[in-house]
Amino acid sequence: MNDMPFSWELFHQKPIIGILRSIPGDIIQQIIPLYIQAGFTTIEITMNTAGAEQLIQETAEAYGTTLNVGAGTVCNEKDLANALHAGASFIVTPILNESVIRTCVENRIPIFPGAYTPTEIYTAWNLGASMVKVFPANRLGPEYIQEVKAPLSQIKLVPTGGVTVNNFTDFFKAGADGVGMGSQLFNKTLLASRDWDGLLTHFKSVHLAYEQLQNKQS
Repeated sequence: MNDMPFSWELFHQKPIIGILRSIPGDIIQQIIPLYIQAGFTTIEITMNTAGAEQLIQETAEAYGTTLNVGAGTVCNEKDLANALHAGASFIVTPILNESVIRTCVENRIPIFPGAYTPTEIYTAWNLGASMVKVFPANRLGPEYIQEVKAPLSQIKLVPTGGVTVNNFTDFFKAGADGVGMGSQLFNKTLLASRDWDGLLTHFKSVHLAYEQLQNKQS
């Protein structure tokens, strides 16, 4: 199990959650060092990835001091127990499961539950969510985040699903407190060709785009 707690300091350095779904373990082993080298600090391995528990454990043990390693697609208490046993330092869900949220809150595990409507978002936050994953975010876009934030400014939102390398800065401009990025960040073509130099360059370009946004807003 991972004894390293979730680091909010690390998260805020680069509030982008890289989502690893259905990627083979040997490729993940190649990805993680490059991901860290490019300046990213938080990674999510989904529970519907083959060997997810072992991948979470190995990644947390190897990189837990420099990388927040969490579990995604946690839909029920069984998934949650398996994820925490593997060493996940934070939990992400695609749905609003009250029991999962309550268990995480009781055990002081950061929980980012999935929600969509303002009522779902507020309910998740009221139950104790650390941040609320707005999913899927692509249907209504950055404008939706801005509109939800207007009356619910105290709620921290992490849009996920359809967040791309071309639009993720728009979500931050709209008031997002973080974003989740999957296949857009972990480019399938680069992974298939095992182009690690190309992948590192890709990671660095996303990192640079975020840094440039921060410089403009500061």
